[in-house]
Amino acid sequence: MNDTPQPLTALAGIRREFPGTDKWVYFETSARGLVPAGARDAVMRYLDDRILEGGAPATMLDRLESVRAKFAQMIGAAADEVAIVKNVSEGINAIVTSLKWQRGDNAVLCADIEHPNSIYALYNMRDRHGVDVRTVPPTADFATPIETIAKTIDANTRMVIASTVTYTTGARTDLDALARLCRERDIVLLVDGAQSVGALELDMRKTPIDAMTVGASKYLCGPYGFGFLYVRRERAERMQPGSLARYGIDLGDAHEGEKGGAQYRLMRGARRFDLGSYNYAGANALEVSLDLIAGVGVPTIEQHVLSLARAFTAGLLELKLPVMSGKVDRHFSHIVLVGKPAPGAADEAQFQAIYDHLAANRVKLSIRHGRLRFAFHFYNTLEEVEKVLSLLRGKQPI
Repeated sequence: MNDTPQPLTALAGIRREFPGTDKWVYFETSARGLVPAGARDAVMRYLDDRILEGGAPATMLDRLESVRAKFAQMIGAAADEVAIVKNVSEGINAIVTSLKWQRGDNAVLCADIEHPNSIYALYNMRDRHGVDVRTVPPTADFATPIETIAKTIDANTRMVIASTVTYTTGARTDLDALARLCRERDIVLLVDGAQSVGALELDMRKTPIDAMTVGASKYLCGPYGFGFLYVRRERAERMQPGSLARYGIDLGDAHEGEKGGAQYRLMRGARRFDLGSYNYAGANALEVSLDLIAGVGVPTIEQHVLSLARAFTAGLLELKLPVMSGKVDRHFSHIVLVGKPAPGAADEAQFQAIYDHLAANRVKLSIRHGRLRFAFHFYNTLEEVEKVLSLLRGKQPI
C-alpha cells in the first residue's frame, strides 16, 4: 500500500468546479459530497423557467430522463432498469416490500456493519410477515463475510442485503462473489451503493446484482432528496411494488392524469417503482455533477481515490495510528478509518481531540462510532493528504 499517486490529466480542472476545495481540505464525502458551482446555475435556470414559463419539458421531464439515462450509463445498465427515488431509504424499502414474503422466509445481512436503514426495513418484514432476520458477524477486517453468508442461507432465504462499501468500516464488499452466490440460489441481492457509486467502478453487465440504490448527495455530488434505484430487468419483472402510483403504470403515451382501467400493466423494468412527482430542481443540479464524473470516467476516479487512500494509510501507519480499514487488499477502498473496534471512553476522547485539531485547521472529516473517517473523491489531491498527515504529526500517537 505504498503506491505514490500519479497526476491524472483528466482531473486537472475538476477542483475549479468545486470552490469548496479552496476553503477546506474536504475528506468528508462519505457524509456528503461537495456540490459543483455549476449546479447553482442549473437550478436557477430551472427556477427561472418555472417563474416565467410555468415549467417546460426541457427543465422537467426531459431533464429527468436525461439524468436517468446518464446514471444508467455510469453503472452499465439500461435506462428502464433505473427508477427515481428520494434517497437510499426509499430505494431499500421499495425492494424489500416488493417481495411476497411468507412466514418462515428469511433474509441475511451483517448488522454490525450495515446501515440502520437496511436493518429496520427487514425488521419491518419480521414484524409484519414473520420473516426471520438472520445476522452474521463481519470478517476479521470488518468486511461483509461472503463465506459465512454462504453457510447461513438456506432454501428459505429470499434476500441478502450488503453495501458496496460499509459506512462504518470502509471495507469494500466482494460483490462479484456475493452476486454469484445469490444468483445460483435465486436469492435477491439488494445493495446499498451510497458509499461508492461515483467513486468506484461498478458495471452491472459484469456483476449480476439484482438491485442497488444510491442517493445523490455523496459521491454523485448532488442534492439531498434525489436518488436512484437500479433493478435488473428480469428481476424487476417478477416484482410487484409495495407502493404503486401512476408513473409505475404503462398507459403508453397517455397523460399522467389518465386513469386507465381496473386492470393494468406495470411499467417495464425498474420504472414500475417510480412514484412521482419528481424532484426536478434536484435533477437539474445533479446533471452537472454527472457530466463532470462522466468527463473524467469512474475507472480513472477509482484509480485516483485508491492511490490517495493508500498513501494516506501508509502515512497513518508510520504515525502508529490504529488504522481499521484496508487490512485485506480486496476489501481496500477509498474510505480510511482510524480507531478501534470497541473504543473506550479514553479512546473516544483522544479521537475527538484529533478531530477537533483537524477541524480547527480547516479539514473536513467525519467521526462515527468513536472512529475518524476520511473519504477521498476526485477533487482531492496528494498535497492534501500530505497536509493532513503533517497536521497529525503534531498530535501524540494513540
